[in-house]
Amino acid sequence: MTPEKAHHFTVKTFSIISSIPLLGNLIKGIFAYENKKLQKNLFDLTFPNPVGLAAGFDKDGKYIKPMSKLGFGFIEIGTVTPRPQAGNPQPRMFRLSKDQALINRMGFNNDGVDALVDRLKTFNKEGLIIGGNIGKNKDTPNENAVDDYKICFERLHPYVDYFVVNVSSPNTPNLRALQERGPLTEILSSLVTLNNAKNTQRPIFLKIAPDLTDTQIEEIIEVIEETKLHGIIATNTTISREGLQESSERVATIGNGGLSGAPLTTRATEVIQLISKKSGGKLPIIGVGGINSPQDALDKINAGASLVQIYTGFIYQGPTFIKQINKLLALQ
Repeated sequence: MTPEKAHHFTVKTFSIISSIPLLGNLIKGIFAYENKKLQKNLFDLTFPNPVGLAAGFDKDGKYIKPMSKLGFGFIEIGTVTPRPQAGNPQPRMFRLSKDQALINRMGFNNDGVDALVDRLKTFNKEGLIIGGNIGKNKDTPNENAVDDYKICFERLHPYVDYFVVNVSSPNTPNLRALQERGPLTEILSSLVTLNNAKNTQRPIFLKIAPDLTDTQIEEIIEVIEETKLHGIIATNTTISREGLQESSERVATIGNGGLSGAPLTTRATEVIQLISKKSGGKLPIIGVGGINSPQDALDKINAGASLVQIYTGFIYQGPTFIKQINKLLALQ
């Protein structure tokens, strides 16, 4: 199977199996690991453990319940856009097995925010923490991007526990230009204003690219502090192809897309360290990118992350990976 077909087949099959009451409880008993030492309190949210499922795995909120049985401390859904869109042409996801990595150019394929809201309305969270990762439609000009983020924020606000502003995917043309000070300030300040007007505020995080220079990252931290945003997620996928074991011919054949997995480990951790140092350890960080072993997760927490997220490492290491990470973290 292609990676994308394999993903949908596996997740759908697991969803059916885990919905059988006895099997669902058995799966939770096998894969979930509970320890009060792992609890993390952040913005009045109590995370049962610090290991989350990163955005992109469940773009439309179709598999929240089955994935929660694997022991994640929180699940981030999306990226979702105001209107449905098909994303980029297939094939658009590729395995680099030698590198324990993936290249994807999905392009924010999703059913749209209204379809996601309809699913969340009928979902019993049962204490599960859910994040909403929001983006803009491909055909929305950058000068109007703020409107797309505001639409997604308003629609999702009653149904998620925190938000993530995605301006760092490499697979929507010119999206990363929104990380520049002017447009970024406009988007973040608009969302903070909307949030402050609510009876209940949601924490808002910004997800950034690993390909930014240290100077650009420091400027983004200044914008976050100025707009009083709550935190940052470091990092998204990279457009770099340096240091890969996969043949350069195959990598060239694959073409454009964001690289995730083990090759991103070092840079993502460096970005976390920089953010933590620049903010004096005051800015909450969710660390993601290249977590391919329990030690990788611990390294990101030691670098300054409060929480971590996995995706590609979860694909390669399998469903016991969450438990393995949490067991190591519980020993610290």
